Amino acid sequence: MLQAGIVGLPNVGKSTLFNALTAQEAALAANYPFATIEPNVGVVPVPDDRLYVLETMNKAQKVIPATVEFLDIAGLVRGASKGEGLGNQFLANIRQTDAVIQVVRCFEDENIIHVEGSVDPIRDIETIQIELALADLASAEKRRDKAGRGAKSGDKDAKREIELLDKVQPVLEEGRPARAADLTDDERAIVKGWFFLSTKPTIYAANVDEESLADPDSNPHVVAVKKHAAAENADVVIICAKLEAELVALDAAERAEYLEGHGVTSSGVDQLIKAAYHMLGLMSFLTAGEKEVRAWTIPIGTKAPQAAGEIHTDIERGFIRAEIVSYDALIQAGNMNAAKEKGVVRLEGKEYVMQEGDIVNFRFNV
Repeated sequence: MLQAGIVGLPNVGKSTLFNALTAQEAALAANYPFATIEPNVGVVPVPDDRLYVLETMNKAQKVIPATVEFLDIAGLVRGASKGEGLGNQFLANIRQTDAVIQVVRCFEDENIIHVEGSVDPIRDIETIQIELALADLASAEKRRDKAGRGAKSGDKDAKREIELLDKVQPVLEEGRPARAADLTDDERAIVKGWFFLSTKPTIYAANVDEESLADPDSNPHVVAVKKHAAAENADVVIICAKLEAELVALDAAERAEYLEGHGVTSSGVDQLIKAAYHMLGLMSFLTAGEKEVRAWTIPIGTKAPQAAGEIHTDIERGFIRAEIVSYDALIQAGNMNAAKEKGVVRLEGKEYVMQEGDIVNFRFNV
């Protein structure tokens, strides 16, 4: 399972958010799949209202949503790249993740001491970026030494690597992430294989106070984070970890009322889960029947036979065709029989690329 790592400086709300992510989603419905693999790892369901519409339509016995895995990574301090604090653990943990969610403190509270003595989200972002860049710079220098020896002997791949390092290393030396380097798509694919820490896609979770939740752009810290994120093509999700922690004990109706009282219609945690799922390059196709309604996770761009293989390898092996209707078309028709009568149910072959929200019945023979 692909994994998103939650990072941040101490006292920015990182652990509060992680606890809300895991506990809150487990509390939504008793039949939600949920597991805590280790104390700092949680597998949580991806919020998807479509499943419960299909549950009612099919009178299904159970609902199984897609899931995404989060890792709560040790807090970082300056000097982590040199082993300060829990730096070595931080770097090792982030290396195993596929994407990063950086929690950034955007609230003032004199009772919660900031490790740097003041609230400055851009400084906090740059602190982590610099530490990751320094760790990557050490890796880049090792690659250059090895590639340099190969280039001297005429190795074309080694020469190509030196050319790429010439583009990436200056960026790292400036304390900026490797993903900010000006590279072609092919070059980015190569650099991704180097497993640099600062190439991982990133979401900034701007942790605000309750007063800022309804109008986050009135918070100058949030405005600064959005500007920084836009410059590096990263996403920003507004969350209030304190409020999310309070939502854990409420049922669905109480949660909706509580959120409405704060001027918002959806939980920041829900938005963050969905954003992480998409950032990891994942999407869902759906199956629906009386036994269960289920969201199946596949990488974006997956073809129909490989999607079928997520259900069972025999279905992929004996794939004939896929009977598909989009969720919107099904809802507009009212039910599957009506959708067939309207001609919106399609038969697709082996080259069909699955789309988000496809409702599928695979035909196969083994």
